[in-house]
Amino acid sequence: MREIIHLACEKCKRRNYHTTKNKKTTTEKLELKKYCKFCREHTAHKEAKL
Repeated sequence: MREIIHLACEKCKRRNYHTTKNKKTTTEKLELKKYCKFCREHTAHKEAKL
């Protein structure tokens, strides 16, 4: 039941990471602090549409 999702940087809007999540147990959008190589800093990355 796990589906692949893409994480996009909140600053530059580029999709830098992809991961999986269980859509049945986690219905809200995933948000993590990750390193963006384009911004060269740690920023919030939010789940983006496929």
